[in-house]
Amino acid sequence: MSLPDTLIGAPLRLFDSLTRGLRDFAPIDPAMVRLYSCGPTVYNFAHLGNLRAYVFTDTLRRTLNWKGYAVNHVINITDVGHLTSDADAGADKMEAAAASTGRSIWDIAAFYTTAFKSDLSALGIREPTVWSVATQHVQDMIAFARAIEARGATYELDSGLYFDTSTVPDYGRLAGARPDDTVGRIAEVEGKRNPADFAVWRRSPADEQRQMEWLSPWGPGAPGWHLECSVMSMKYLGEQFDIHTGGIDHREIHHCNEIAQNQAFTGSGHSGANFWMHNNFLVDRSGKMSKSRGGFTTLASLVTRGVPALAYRMLCLTAHYRGELEFSPEAIAAALTRLKRIAIAVERLKGQTEPAAWRRVLAEAGDSRGASLAYQRGIIEDGLSAKALAVLTEFDAAMANDLGTPAALPLLEAAIADKKIPADERLRLVGSMDLVLGLDLIAGDRRALSVRPEGATLDDDAVEALIAERQAVRAARDFAASDALRDRLDAAGIEIMDGDPLRWEWRPQLGE
Repeated sequence: MSLPDTLIGAPLRLFDSLTRGLRDFAPIDPAMVRLYSCGPTVYNFAHLGNLRAYVFTDTLRRTLNWKGYAVNHVINITDVGHLTSDADAGADKMEAAAASTGRSIWDIAAFYTTAFKSDLSALGIREPTVWSVATQHVQDMIAFARAIEARGATYELDSGLYFDTSTVPDYGRLAGARPDDTVGRIAEVEGKRNPADFAVWRRSPADEQRQMEWLSPWGPGAPGWHLECSVMSMKYLGEQFDIHTGGIDHREIHHCNEIAQNQAFTGSGHSGANFWMHNNFLVDRSGKMSKSRGGFTTLASLVTRGVPALAYRMLCLTAHYRGELEFSPEAIAAALTRLKRIAIAVERLKGQTEPAAWRRVLAEAGDSRGASLAYQRGIIEDGLSAKALAVLTEFDAAMANDLGTPAALPLLEAAIADKKIPADERLRLVGSMDLVLGLDLIAGDRRALSVRPEGATLDDDAVEALIAERQAVRAARDFAASDALRDRLDAAGIEIMDGDPLRWEWRPQLGE
């Protein structure tokens, strides 16, 4: 389907961390936006703070697709090279995980890669065009390192090959005015020319053989963590591409080092990406959520407490991606309540209209790449009234203003409630907006928002039996017995919903 130019709508403005300001977005190649996202280091489960980065990136990609842009999206999998400190110090995280568990490093990588992809699927995050795995590109990394060595950007020490940060212009510009302790966090290595210099290739100690090591011109060893993103982004997206995303913790060191490598390799002052975009931290009341602190919260740990994964996506959408987001039992409960209210309202709209072609497209299109969201949007919005299209214009303006999801969500809720718009058109508005928001409001089952907590003492069949018994005693006007059964269900974590077709749902076990 040929998409009309008008589908782009409001000009998209995005915040660029490099210039510290909003800029109009225009792709280098009008036919394809090229997007690279820093992926996980697969030595443990992703915590909720990690996953916020992928909700943000998915929202960006959905917005681009919805506005008519095709997107080539690459996410890397770090299965080698990332040290236990993000500041280029300590042991390799993968080697450390293998040593502490007695498992093969390859088994650890495979297990946690699968777990990560499962989390993304549960959150409604679309598959990238390319999953790029670090260990499958080591020869590319060696070739890249040799190229920047030939350009005089590196020097060799006993421990490996190091990047000389004084050889590139404006090193650290992305970080802005970096405090002294930022560079101070970078590992001190005897012989380094500059405090900020970092490892490009780490030579294995003479008396030690790593599980993951490769022969290189600088001895057997493994690539530095920063090398992989420079190599894989250029391999799949070219020396200059549109957008690079990651968490704000990457802005101070990792992405500065990546930019320095890009500048050395290309011989230009260009950073590699036209836009560098970063999401802020997820914080709990004791500070930034971090694996290194222990006790971090995973998506699976939420689900075992009866919280569906999409409630966390909703929580992320309630805050702007560049602002800190507080995680607490109260916050996730509020997000779940809001999501359920929207789902109930959408279900009512479904009951007031007949299935139509746009619903079939939502169910059948399926292709997660290219401009399929724009195609579905065109089908859904075809023939909408001027009033309905005006709502979409407001929604588009909110999302075009640096992914303004906190402003977009109330527009969704207002559209659902606006009785001046026919029910079928309101449902189509939900369908179009949800292509961006990713809350599965049309195809999703409302019952899926009620998850049985791991510690629940009853199963669904037992609950249904007690509900039926309660209905029988209520019909017999035995209200004392009815109240007793309600109390029993309440104690088991069951929320009774008299008058609702669902009749009951599980209560999340929060704050425990």
